Amino acid sequence: MIMLPRRFYFDNALDDLFEEEGAKMKCDIYEKENTYHVDMDLPGFKKDEIKVECNKGNLIVSAEKKHEEEDKDEKKKYIRRERFYGKYSRSFYLGDVDEENIEASYDNGTLHIAVPKIDENKNRKLIDIK
Repeated sequence: MIMLPRRFYFDNALDDLFEEEGAKMKCDIYEKENTYHVDMDLPGFKKDEIKVECNKGNLIVSAEKKHEEEDKDEKKKYIRRERFYGKYSRSFYLGDVDEENIEASYDNGTLHIAVPKIDENKNRKLIDIK
């Protein structure tokens, strides 16, 4: 009799049903020297599969992995398939930011985005009271 681990076939089977889409894109956001920094884990993605855009203070990060054609080995039977092919997306509202000077880099599965803030005093307008 072969003993299989108790959770072998159903390990994490329900986790994907209840996990929100953005939860797979773990990130840290911090502020340093008048710049927001976003460090996001995107393991398994290539640089050209990731898109970063900013629209009116909303930073949107999306990553899409397309299904790769597999070899036509008809004898191959999968016991478990965990690699996901699809699209993930997360967005964050950062407020007044300098959209022209946003920088992004991708290294070893981590995306780093530096978003410069606009000086609050620059956009401030004093209103004369009559």
